[in-house]
Amino acid sequence: MTWLLSLPLLLPFLAGPLCRVLVTSLPSRQAVRLLVGSAAGLAAGSIAALALLVVPGATHLPPVAALGHLLTPLASGSPGTAAVITVAATSLLAARGALLLHGAYRWWKQLRRARLLAAGSRSELVVLEEEHPDAYALPGRPGRIVITSGMLRALSAAECEVLLAHERAHLRGRHHLLAAIVELAAHCHPGLRAVREPLRYALERSADESAAQAVGDRRLTARAIGRAALAVHASPDRNRPGFALAATTGPVPLRVAALLGQPARARVCGAPRRLAVVALLTCLAVSAGASLRAADSLHARIEIAQGETGEE
Repeated sequence: MTWLLSLPLLLPFLAGPLCRVLVTSLPSRQAVRLLVGSAAGLAAGSIAALALLVVPGATHLPPVAALGHLLTPLASGSPGTAAVITVAATSLLAARGALLLHGAYRWWKQLRRARLLAAGSRSELVVLEEEHPDAYALPGRPGRIVITSGMLRALSAAECEVLLAHERAHLRGRHHLLAAIVELAAHCHPGLRAVREPLRYALERSADESAAQAVGDRRLTARAIGRAALAVHASPDRNRPGFALAATTGPVPLRVAALLGQPARARVCGAPRRLAVVALLTCLAVSAGASLRAADSLHARIEIAQGETGEE
């Protein structure tokens, strides 16, 4: 069973390279769904694998064996090897759990602090009297769009409208929740950290396309995003929450080129793209299948051990 459970622990390391290929070759909305679903599934598989690795060795402990009504331990092989596997799996499980809780608490704390900034406004738009240019979507009920007076001065009225349409797309699509899912998945397995940047790019591209459709001018959208990013880069001092999605984040040159219909590098298409999609879905299926197969095997061994207890 140990070799089977190694698959859900190793496969997430392939997700990052595959996602980097897919995010530039699939439509942004399809890429977002595929990346979020894959990251969540692979994270769940890795946590399940660690939990299943803990159980057999733990049954060498009399209290655990008594709790499960087991006469013989479930782990095969020497007790020393089983103990090493159990201790290692337990340590990793505890570390990942601590990171997951810390990440969730930090996200909640940043969100709470950011909402205090917008608490005095009853409109969708919150204008902060700050010199440095910035704008971002602030999730909530209702969601807000935060923009500084510096950003309003840096852009024309038409460009500001593009920026607002971009941030509305983030709020309407609940993109902050999708980003949070992948962020928490990265806390579950270090290999999934490489999925965060491709997802950010896909989310920004999705909002770019929504903004271009809203204003009806792709060149204006590209110019607004480029000018806003240059303004933020020239004045990097900002108080934006770490989880906030903004039009000025990610690989802006690639996004501008995509809006103008002139990709900076050739898009992957045809057979390579299909191969990448199949490879990612295969990783997800193998991870889930290995965890379920190991759980079924463990359940059967528990029933056998309990049957032996009953015969005694």
